[in-house]
Amino acid sequence: MQFISTPIPDLFVLEPKLWSDNRGYFYESYQARQFEAMGIEVNFVQDNQSYSQIGTLRGLHAQKAPSAQAKLVRVVQGKVLDIAIDIRKNSATYGQHFAIELSGENHLQLYIPTGFLHGFLTLAEHTIFQYKVSSYYDKEAEVGVIWNDPSLALPWADYLDPKSFLISEKDLKLPLFEEFQSPF
Repeated sequence: MQFISTPIPDLFVLEPKLWSDNRGYFYESYQARQFEAMGIEVNFVQDNQSYSQIGTLRGLHAQKAPSAQAKLVRVVQGKVLDIAIDIRKNSATYGQHFAIELSGENHLQLYIPTGFLHGFLTLAEHTIFQYKVSSYYDKEAEVGVIWNDPSLALPWADYLDPKSFLISEKDLKLPLFEEFQSPF
């Protein structure tokens, strides 16, 4: 597995090595030793999966300490635009985002450390999104920012018409970034 640096420190794209033949393919989607070799100490405690139709937007979410979550995300089937936003107050890249297309075809993954908001937009029908997290879900620890905050200039509309987005009521009530008090 290759760890590819992004413009935001500690945020990595992972490209697995595929072994393919006439039966299909095989790859390791996670191996603790490879993370340790990169200096990433993370203990994943839960795997999550979502199924979404095209235009579903989930995010922008994080959890604060003591339930802060690092995530390893990937798409098993379909395609998403995945976005991570640095909310570490002392980071030189605070407020900056990284966006990437993850799909069942490209097999790319994104490692998101604690201190980032995360969200994704499904770009294909029947999308299956999986993620490992380093802390259990804690409703009381949830924080977030509204998906369409103009100050963040996120590229959602470059992919689909925002009028067609399917967004939860909870996500529609999240604050603007300027109102957000980062716990990191």
